[in-house]
Amino acid sequence: MISLYFQALLVMLALGFITWLLSVVRRDVSIVDSIWSLMFLAAASVYLQHNEAISTREILIFILVLIWALRLAGYLTWRNWGQPEDSRYQQIREKYSPHFALKSLLIIFVFQASLAWLVSLPLLVTLATPQSLSLLDGFAISLWLVGMGFETIADLQLHRFKSDANNKGKVLDTGLWRYSRHPNYFGEFCIWWGFYLFAVASGGWWTILSPLMMSFLLLRFSGVALLEKDIHERRPAYRDYIARTNAFIPGKPRNLSTSTAKETRA
Repeated sequence: MISLYFQALLVMLALGFITWLLSVVRRDVSIVDSIWSLMFLAAASVYLQHNEAISTREILIFILVLIWALRLAGYLTWRNWGQPEDSRYQQIREKYSPHFALKSLLIIFVFQASLAWLVSLPLLVTLATPQSLSLLDGFAISLWLVGMGFETIADLQLHRFKSDANNKGKVLDTGLWRYSRHPNYFGEFCIWWGFYLFAVASGGWWTILSPLMMSFLLLRFSGVALLEKDIHERRPAYRDYIARTNAFIPGKPRNLSTSTAKETRA
């Protein structure tokens, strides 16, 4: 299984290298976002081919990985098509210039491929360990469905909001975004804890580093913390949105006047 795990790393690094070459031609490293989920799909394909006889459970889980990966890659590609390089990567480009094109191979593409490889560990245990479906698998599927629903609906709602020119400079606070400032990230969170439950059902409880790492990425590294670092400066209304809306886990919106009064008394 260790050998199989490192085979997946080589495939993911190769995919990252090809994408890097394309980014050099396009002068846009944002395309790494579109390839991120496909790295997991590549790893899952390697893990699945390990078994001579593939069970119904493995096929089902691979299909879940396939749906998640293609949806996310397709959405990000569609969203970013024809757009300039993402501002996050523009800042990185400026920080590591000159010769950013060469440096980006390591700090962007190799880094993300290595990160995806570490996070993919539950998929290794799940897809390389043939067994029948269990009750815990049922909970894993349910959690995956909740996550996919949140992620898909939230992305559609955000796209519709941004497509309306009248909403420029405004804050989306309806639909799922009324209950969480990042419902799409919450969906991603559920999906990866669902994949972890599949691993637990296969005896891989020790792969918990994977969902913990993904949770950290979503909350503290490239997700919530990064996006909200200076957003209130660009959108003043976001301060009120933060005051009344949970950052991550969906919940009932807080009464703004009540929240303000509590802050005043404090």
